[in-house]
Amino acid sequence: MSDSLQLPDCMKLLPQETMGVMKRLEWYARKRMLGTLSGRHTSPDKGFSVEFAEHREYAPGDDPKNLDWKVMAKSDRHVIKQYIEETNLRAMMVVDVSGSMAYTGDAAAMIDGVRLSKLSYAKHLTAALSYLYIKQGDAVGLATFDQKLRGYVRAGSRPSQVRRILQELHETPSGKDTAMGPVLHEVAERIPKRGLVVLISDLLDDPETIIEALHHFDYRQHELVIFHLLAEEELTFPFKSFQRFRDLEGVEEMLRIDPQAVRAAYLEKLRGFVKRIDAACGKMRADYVPVNTRTPLRDTLLRYLGGRK
Repeated sequence: MSDSLQLPDCMKLLPQETMGVMKRLEWYARKRMLGTLSGRHTSPDKGFSVEFAEHREYAPGDDPKNLDWKVMAKSDRHVIKQYIEETNLRAMMVVDVSGSMAYTGDAAAMIDGVRLSKLSYAKHLTAALSYLYIKQGDAVGLATFDQKLRGYVRAGSRPSQVRRILQELHETPSGKDTAMGPVLHEVAERIPKRGLVVLISDLLDDPETIIEALHHFDYRQHELVIFHLLAEEELTFPFKSFQRFRDLEGVEEMLRIDPQAVRAAYLEKLRGFVKRIDAACGKMRADYVPVNTRTPLRDTLLRYLGGRK
């Protein structure tokens, strides 16, 4: 194939296999959304759609065909039947690009023969979900962060929005230290309307500051989905002989330790951390989705989206 016919590098984040999977899937919001177009998601606004909401008194100018004749016959009251409108969804993809996301591991899933780091996995997942939202007529935007907001793409619903998001993802390298709390608060303030917020991160930061920031999204009535990405080695700590561990975020010096001496304590702390985040998400009715990067992206998408149905 000539260079002129080759796909741009950013399009590699959305291979044909992924597009094929997403064409068979759909996303329905659980909370009521505020959008600008008619769509498939429940809106807090009242209209004349399918699902009955409530009655209201008839007013001059109302269409007589919407009068509830049964109520009128029983009570002599002139009332209009109102229904819940359907609207389009506004999704914001919030992607952690901090240094720790650059970790790959030996068991990570592969795409095109290349093992995926947590960051690469997050980018492919973001690309797939963005394509899904645009395909079904919704709007999607993107925010990337490490210790500060690195990139921000306002939500849009045109087909070209997918290419714009892919380009932003492709051009965003892994960053530095993580400061999730302040960044997530900033993102929450930037989103103008109630919608969907999808956070994709390894969540390697203080859990209390993360939970506080998630409450900010919940307070603003956003639907929340948290994809918690960790590598197999981070989940099982399989190391046996002395190892040298390097901090990918450059905060701590390289450590040389005996893994077997710290393994039990590490796994106990990890389980406590995951339990704390999962419980907090449950209280907010947010979706907590643990993802092992050894799991093929296709399986992660099918399991989660199929489970929402």
